[in-house]
Amino acid sequence: MDKKLLSAEIQEYITSNINADVSKLALQKNKFAITDWTAILGQITAKQKAKTKLPTWFYTHNIYYPSKISIEQTSSEKTAEYKSQLVSGKSLIDLTGGFGVDDFYFSKKVNQVTHCEINHELSEIVKHNLEQLGVTNVECHTGDSSEILVTLNQKFNWIYIDPSRRNDVKGKVFMLQDCLPNVPGLLDFYFEFSDNIMLKTAPILDISAGLSELRNVKTVHIVALENEVKELLWVLEKNYTKSIQIVASNLTKDFTQEFTFELGNTSVSNYSLPKKYLYEPNAAIMKSGGFDEVTSQYEIEKLNKHSHLYTSDILINFPGRVFEIENSFEYNKPNMKSFLENKKANVTTRNFPETVENIRKKWKIKEGGIVYCFFTTDINNNKIVLLCDKLK
Repeated sequence: MDKKLLSAEIQEYITSNINADVSKLALQKNKFAITDWTAILGQITAKQKAKTKLPTWFYTHNIYYPSKISIEQTSSEKTAEYKSQLVSGKSLIDLTGGFGVDDFYFSKKVNQVTHCEINHELSEIVKHNLEQLGVTNVECHTGDSSEILVTLNQKFNWIYIDPSRRNDVKGKVFMLQDCLPNVPGLLDFYFEFSDNIMLKTAPILDISAGLSELRNVKTVHIVALENEVKELLWVLEKNYTKSIQIVASNLTKDFTQEFTFELGNTSVSNYSLPKKYLYEPNAAIMKSGGFDEVTSQYEIEKLNKHSHLYTSDILINFPGRVFEIENSFEYNKPNMKSFLENKKANVTTRNFPETVENIRKKWKIKEGGIVYCFFTTDINNNKIVLLCDKLK
């Protein structure tokens, strides 16, 4: 950590150039002899990345930023705040602390938070930033998290882990046992120090694959931000063997859409031809796989077993996009020429043999406009097109 970057003149320069093109700044000569020019530019680049994702850090004076990659990989404030709602008690230890965004929010819910980070410089950065943010109940430790657990030798209310999804041998990995730390292999060890574990994984991990590697899973949270799944949260409780709850949450600017069901429920969908309204579940529900549960919890029916689109005659409040169907027709050449060829429309496919790109090219459909068209398959396995107005 280069503390010269925190000098008043350099901090003022970073702030005054926060909207600048860093590639153009890189062509200029170093204006500050006390430190490296690329380090200053790195601070500007990282702070630019933080503006939307980490506004609390962005608007706090004298924040020291790690590499741009660290900012890109860290939790957003929105998802960190969501995680903080799941914990309580006197103590929590974060075994993979990183930039400390999650711990900042954990500190609002837990009396004492322990931040573990194997990278000494990053640990030093986090400690400095927490001081700037006025946080006094987070203790930073540098080193291997397992060794820190043994050294501290205390019982925590919660253990939080965000394992690294890369290693030197396999590059991107898709099994939890290949991540660092190897959580499935260390569960017995972790449960010696806490009865409650929260594990964060990337959304690319298949839920059934994760469940096959883990045990004592109580809840799986699928967290989407503005309809893009950002992370999966696995809540484990020591000796827990009952049913697993799936919580699909879509965090928006103004509210949170939440859909909850019990894994393994034997719900059966009701089916129908298109009615007046069309419903497309948000990304968190799509990831959850609870498609039959949707019809059991809402007064709607499914178009087809594999289409994952729903319909009703009466408008309902639904966790996803909602449309009014203006026209429905069979997918064929005469109909496409009459209704969509050379037109402008937003195109979506669900359970349909052609891609959006092929459909646009084939029928010369321009992007955009106010018409939303869904290419899908109905209850009778006919290929159909739905022309819709977006309501939500």
